[in-house]
Amino acid sequence: MKKLILFFAMLMSSYIGFAQENEIKNLLEQQRSGWNKGDMEAYMQGYWKSDSLLFVARSGPDYGWQKTLESYKKFYPDKASMGFLTFDIKEIKMIDKTHAFVLGAWNIKKEKDEAKGFFTLIVQKFESGWKVIVDHSS
Repeated sequence: MKKLILFFAMLMSSYIGFAQENEIKNLLEQQRSGWNKGDMEAYMQGYWKSDSLLFVARSGPDYGWQKTLESYKKFYPDKASMGFLTFDIKEIKMIDKTHAFVLGAWNIKKEKDEAKGFFTLIVQKFESGWKVIVDHSS
């Protein structure tokens, strides 16, 4: 009987982890969709709307949702400059029930050029759903 209970507990744990990974992938897909529509505000909905949001790029770390939005708008002022974004999720590791680590690659194709790199994210589950709380993109 103990083995059966342990088996079902492990099965439920796997199912919960799989469901959470799908929710995180959905978050990233919503961001990608907003980006590809040229809607930076929609893209930013995937980030934690807090002064504590941490975004790390080549230029170094910055804090805050608003500052991150302003930086994005500076470098990508219109749909043409935003290009077409794709993600390649390499792995999602659950840290605990409400936090996960995400590793992936990004690619932006524009009419005349292409940019690509990698990202690591820490995402957190809030009542409103999963949000990126740390983004390190290069």
